[in-house]
Amino acid sequence: MSDLAVQPEGATAPGLSQWQRVSNTFSAPSKTFDDIKRGNKSWWMPFLIFAVIGYIFFGVVALKIGMQQVSENQIHLNPSQEEKLSQAPPEQRAMGLKIGTYITEGIFIANPVLVLGVVALGSLVLWGTINFVFGGKATFGGIYCAWMYAGLPAIVKSLLGMVVIFAGTAPESFNIKNFAPTNLGAFLNPLETNKALYALATSIDAVTIWTLVLLGMGIATVAGVKRTSGYIAVFGWWAIIVLIGVGAAVAFG
Repeated sequence: MSDLAVQPEGATAPGLSQWQRVSNTFSAPSKTFDDIKRGNKSWWMPFLIFAVIGYIFFGVVALKIGMQQVSENQIHLNPSQEEKLSQAPPEQRAMGLKIGTYITEGIFIANPVLVLGVVALGSLVLWGTINFVFGGKATFGGIYCAWMYAGLPAIVKSLLGMVVIFAGTAPESFNIKNFAPTNLGAFLNPLETNKALYALATSIDAVTIWTLVLLGMGIATVAGVKRTSGYIAVFGWWAIIVLIGVGAAVAFG
């Protein structure tokens, strides 16, 4: 008689390790989210991966592009800001560039903390949506953990960004807000393209769509609802955010 045949009734398979959940996120995501639903909600491994890859990317940008150049590029992409800065006295212009550089560096350094905050806020919104709108039974911790693993494709974008930098991209053309060729906006000139069109083209990003699909699957699994409910919740909020971004680009671009 096999070992399986003599297992006590109700016995469950052991939970996956975090490394198994990470690898399954890319190859068999349902296994990862089923494991989270069973109560295995440790999320520090994907968070650690985000932090490590993020700081490596930071180092590559600082080494090959330069943080002051990154800041100057962002100013150049905002004609009104660039004009205002060009009209300022030399001392104020130098101080403005220095402050912009410090802010850019600060965002890179604080990125892990920002990830925790963004995932917490987004998880709260999705927890309320999937439970109260679609009748799910998810816990906040389950949604938070699912989001951490669903966000892993973001490291692919960072790695592609590093490839682009090492391939010889011109420092003065580097756009920190759209550094990898994963969306149509990466192939458009932001200064010559309609602001609304550019914002929309940038938002429709292959890695973002990949992440949203995983997140919809993940929250549906931990909430015990149909996947279509998870997809509607996730893509619905994403569409709202995209529309707000497009509107902001028109109003302030």
